[in-house]
Amino acid sequence: MASPFISHQFSSPVWRFEIDSLSDTVLLEIRDQSEKRVHFASVGLETGQVYFEGLETEERWLTGIEAAYDGVLLLHSYRSESGPAHKGLIAIDALTGKTRWSNFNLSFDYLSVNGPIVYDARFQPRKLILTDIKTGAPIRKYEALVDLELEKDLQFPEEMAEEFALSLHLPLKPVENSLFYLEQYNLRIVSLHAIAEGALQQHLYVMNNTGIVYEDLLNNGIQKLQPESFLLYKNKLIYLKNQSQLRVLNLNNV
Repeated sequence: MASPFISHQFSSPVWRFEIDSLSDTVLLEIRDQSEKRVHFASVGLETGQVYFEGLETEERWLTGIEAAYDGVLLLHSYRSESGPAHKGLIAIDALTGKTRWSNFNLSFDYLSVNGPIVYDARFQPRKLILTDIKTGAPIRKYEALVDLELEKDLQFPEEMAEEFALSLHLPLKPVENSLFYLEQYNLRIVSLHAIAEGALQQHLYVMNNTGIVYEDLLNNGIQKLQPESFLLYKNKLIYLKNQSQLRVLNLNNV
């Protein structure tokens, strides 16, 4: 049976991750709720190399991932602990973990095909600007017809009806409508929730025409259904095990 190309355990649950398709890097936000600390990590999806982990900013809790683009991780701060509003930007080199630039007057709007679109939060009405993600320098005013939103090469599973599981001949029966499904490279990829060993579990299966060629227990003894559990990036199946372990399966080797 196939085995993961990448299997890396983090010290706390992964809160969020972003994929930079220009550098084939996954950037992760890891949060320790008990200690009120957040740190960041970077892993190469082609090499499997952990470029850095345990990276913290000066603000050790009210910071999160905004976007990742062209070898740079953009972080934001929060205006307050009780609200979701963002403020400021910090640009981190995705390979070294070093800070490239920071600007606490800028706020992120969206990621375009040409780079980040930002605005100065001190001025109203807001004026959108295309910014150089490597330096933080303004490039030009935002142009709607040119600065189209960047579409990443990601595929997500679809939620399927419980009856669909019968046609797959899976070893476990899903509970409620908890089946997520995707087809790729003549493979069928499924995640589901099931009651097994007296507990609610979440499982992942990869199948070809002959049967199951890869499986993993994603979560055990969970209290509620988890959301979408995996995604595809190019030829790689990416998911989290126990919410804190990054696993990447190269589908070309399955």
